[in-house]
Amino acid sequence: MSSPAVLKDKIPPHSADAEIACLGAILLDPEALGRVLPYLRADDFYKGANSRIFRAILELSDRSEAIDLITLTEALRAAGDLDTVGGPGYVSTLTSAVPTSANVEYYARIVREASVRRRLLRIAAEITASAFEDGVESRLIIEEAERKIFEITDRQQTGTFKRAREIVEKTIEAIEKLYHTKDSYTGIPAGFPALDNMTSGFQNSEFIIIGARPSVGKTALALTMASNISVHQKIPVGFFTLEMSDMALMQRLVASEARIGSQMIRTGMLRPSDFKNLTDAAGLIYEAPLYIVDTPNMRLLDLRAQARRMKAQLDVRIIFIDYLTLIGSENPDLPRHEQIAEISRSLKALARELDIPIVALSQVSRDSEGKRPTLANIRESGSIEQDADVVVFLHRERGVEKGVEPESNVIETELIVAKQRNGPVGTIKIAFLPQYTKFESLTEEPV
Repeated sequence: MSSPAVLKDKIPPHSADAEIACLGAILLDPEALGRVLPYLRADDFYKGANSRIFRAILELSDRSEAIDLITLTEALRAAGDLDTVGGPGYVSTLTSAVPTSANVEYYARIVREASVRRRLLRIAAEITASAFEDGVESRLIIEEAERKIFEITDRQQTGTFKRAREIVEKTIEAIEKLYHTKDSYTGIPAGFPALDNMTSGFQNSEFIIIGARPSVGKTALALTMASNISVHQKIPVGFFTLEMSDMALMQRLVASEARIGSQMIRTGMLRPSDFKNLTDAAGLIYEAPLYIVDTPNMRLLDLRAQARRMKAQLDVRIIFIDYLTLIGSENPDLPRHEQIAEISRSLKALARELDIPIVALSQVSRDSEGKRPTLANIRESGSIEQDADVVVFLHRERGVEKGVEPESNVIETELIVAKQRNGPVGTIKIAFLPQYTKFESLTEEPV
């Protein structure tokens, strides 16, 4: 491995020949620009002259003007850049450096690869500089480094246009697969058929809010969904528990899977026959791709960093956060509603960045006590309502638990889909089993 002193004297990665070949191919064949754009931006060129020339080409394209040696030279002259790039002589040499435009995508990939390496070197230098600053917290340095690395990764995931026939073929294949598997969900099913029929499952990039008053069952619902997805569907799930310990959460999960009363587990008052159920449930959970983060008072940037690692290293497909208003803001001096707005926007952006659903729990205001909550009752900030793609409320009348026999009854609870950006809204009836602290489906359809 090269020493830092040797690295300091090295020329940053670049390919002058590939840069010239890209520009020359575009001048020979203006249609080549469309093949280059999915790969390159002006700042991907190492040589400043080549970067200015590519910008001038893009400006000509934006104005729907012809792109050739004459128009390019005039555009550079009008912008005052002609002498800076080396004059008409340099521009005219571009087309002589490449015999054909057929390999322009290959040239573009070479230029982009060198650009990515330069960005990595720049990030490494910035990390090194930050690490020497005593006043900067190490976790801030790590989070910023991760963010910049992921930005490079996103740039790598370029897209391009597709012919309709290509999309039609894939669409028909997807429809045929759904027909044969009878799976009508395009997202991740939460395990409640009535809800999944309404949403087609939780969709990638969606920010989903589950809201309720305290003690109505937000955590129980989220844990039931996480169990349905990870234990029974074997889909990797990340679960951030900011309120309960991981042991308390696991006790709930074991109780619900084994169908043993939570109180019996907490007190140890178990029957010999319960241990087989406990062992079977523990075996299922042991094999499940469920990853729990137990960090009270977790900061927003730490949560984002953990989520990115979960996605990159464990291929987590959905994340649950219990709950949103317990996340610590990076700007504690801001008013609370502005802190929550910042957290909400960041979680929505994170869902889009990782391309997975993020489900966050949130309390609703005291104004909704005794009546069905609405979007206006989401606590702390109206931005949660705006940022969320789906908002689901849990509701049941206070006192309905009284008189319920713990071993024989269920409590009917309303699951209110109050907002769905890309689908219908409505109310679903589900069953709460207080003895197991879990939810199950009822036979009722959405109303």
